[in-house]
Amino acid sequence: MADLETSLRTDASSNSPHQPIRLPVERTLYTPPTNEVIVVSRSLLSYTLLTLIFFVGAYTLGWFMSTSNGKTNNAAQGSAAAATSAVQPDSKANRATAPLQEPFSRDPGQRFTTQGHEVDLAVLLSQINPPEGYTLPVKFGKIGPQLIASGAIDRDRFVKLYEQAGQPLTAAQLAILTQGSDSPFVVDEKNTYFLLNFLWALGLNNQNRILTEGPMMRDGPDKIGNFASTGGWTLGTKSAVELYSHTPLITLTPEQQTRLETVAAAVYRPCCMNPTLFPDCNHGMAMLAMLELMASQNATANEMFTAAKQVNAFWFPQQALEMATYFKAERGSDFAGVDAQQVVGIDLSSSTGSRNVHQWLASNDLIELNGGAGSRCGV
Repeated sequence: MADLETSLRTDASSNSPHQPIRLPVERTLYTPPTNEVIVVSRSLLSYTLLTLIFFVGAYTLGWFMSTSNGKTNNAAQGSAAAATSAVQPDSKANRATAPLQEPFSRDPGQRFTTQGHEVDLAVLLSQINPPEGYTLPVKFGKIGPQLIASGAIDRDRFVKLYEQAGQPLTAAQLAILTQGSDSPFVVDEKNTYFLLNFLWALGLNNQNRILTEGPMMRDGPDKIGNFASTGGWTLGTKSAVELYSHTPLITLTPEQQTRLETVAAAVYRPCCMNPTLFPDCNHGMAMLAMLELMASQNATANEMFTAAKQVNAFWFPQQALEMATYFKAERGSDFAGVDAQQVVGIDLSSSTGSRNVHQWLASNDLIELNGGAGSRCGV
């Protein structure tokens, strides 16, 4: 954490210009028991994997051709070709329309013991998505009316979206949106969809150097509308490009900005390999907004990590349940007690990290091995 903070720290007493915000080139992928950290270059890893795939593919093709040569007749080949042409369209359609698979082959209410640890899925579910909800340690204040005034949210379109989804906004949600509110916001399964879109609009519209100097600008300002977090926002009265980092809704001191960048660089999401510092999808942009609000209200880094852990669990409940099962089965630890920064880090909460957790559970016969659950990055 110290190195990360040093790389992102802004010297408030200096008059020198800000350094551009960049993602780290090297990423820690594995920490052996000796605590010696092995850092793997992404380019080296990609080259090694491509080489391995090439040789395995060549060997497999050679074996297949040698074993199949002369063993098939024309009739069989014709049948195979007909079967292939009949199956391919259906399989593509199935991939596109199949519902997300359930994360567990076991009954969610079942208890079982593995590696000497008792796992109660009902208890784990209550830890990742508490029935009483999770109270965000921030106040929204007048953010809602300001988002409407700036054009980031079209009130009628926003309200209609939830009506069409069968989740009409509650009186409290309408108050947040149209009047503002200093009441505590309790996240639960019923309002997580509202929170996601509300914060998405805020993260997109709020003026912050993470958006203007960070990885989102890697291809230049002309390409800024090509991300899911920008091109996917259709609930405003203006285009996402017009709204992008346009309105100073949340003002941060240099110290608060440094804390925001430090935490944002270390908070990941299971839908991709990017941290919140690179908010290229709706979940990333919404998380950025939440961290901006918390930083502006003097939350500590630990409080910000804790909130990210709990909110991510509501936005990605399947991946969170798998992670909680992993902690309990492999370590005997409850999800509620695991360090928040570890939970939201690259090793567990990135797309690769969550896939590794899924594969570990499958290899230990705790779940069925499948593609895992996806998450829709749109309104």
